[in-house]
Amino acid sequence: MTGVRFSLVAILGLMVALLTGSPVRAETPVFSEAQKTEIEKLVHDYLVKHPEVLVEAANALHEQQDQAEAEDRRKALRENHAALFDDAETPVIGNPKGDVTVVEFFDYACPYCKSVDGSLRALLKEDGNIRLVLKEFPVLGPGSVVASEAALAARAQGKYEPFHDALLATRGQLSEEVVLNVARSVGLDVDRLKADMAKPDITAILKAAHELAESLAIRGTPAFVVGDEVYPGALDLPTLKRMVEQARKG
Repeated sequence: MTGVRFSLVAILGLMVALLTGSPVRAETPVFSEAQKTEIEKLVHDYLVKHPEVLVEAANALHEQQDQAEAEDRRKALRENHAALFDDAETPVIGNPKGDVTVVEFFDYACPYCKSVDGSLRALLKEDGNIRLVLKEFPVLGPGSVVASEAALAARAQGKYEPFHDALLATRGQLSEEVVLNVARSVGLDVDRLKADMAKPDITAILKAAHELAESLAIRGTPAFVVGDEVYPGALDLPTLKRMVEQARKG
């Protein structure tokens, strides 16, 4: 079977070269149209009889793509280290001087972000040496954008964290009215907040977060970066602890 498959690979390579006009090595024979047709039939018949070859090829292709994406992501992590971990415009909670930094990309309208928040809070409570960097990444519509703009603007009144917590605890669809009502509930001056939300630096922070997520192939929320790894999805507390311990060990 191995020899047959090797021959099939060779034939497929010839077909690609001959049928797409790619260069063919000098030692490769040139086939007539009739011979090309016969080769196509041979390959077709073989694949019909041995469909597992297609599965193997697909699996190999997926593995190559996963490896390439992982390498691209590691490169992006290296190139964007400062923007990820040390950006002065990004909110930080937990221990600002913690020995392990956890970066979360999140959206206030995301139910999975809401569900994972309890695990994050438990992690911060149990381990007082974690620095949690919060990347506002609104991807679920206008309500998400308004919530992130308001949360970032709340920093000027020193109330980012309570407002952040209250927004994540809010159920139902987000709108400007809902967001501003939540702001009032935590003691924010809403008129000042609305003025701060319109400032260009808020837009710049959100734009930078989107560009950073794109460079890391982060397409949804929540997603975490710990050490030199990206972890997508709503992770439970044991998984978060393992991530932190792995990063702590280096």
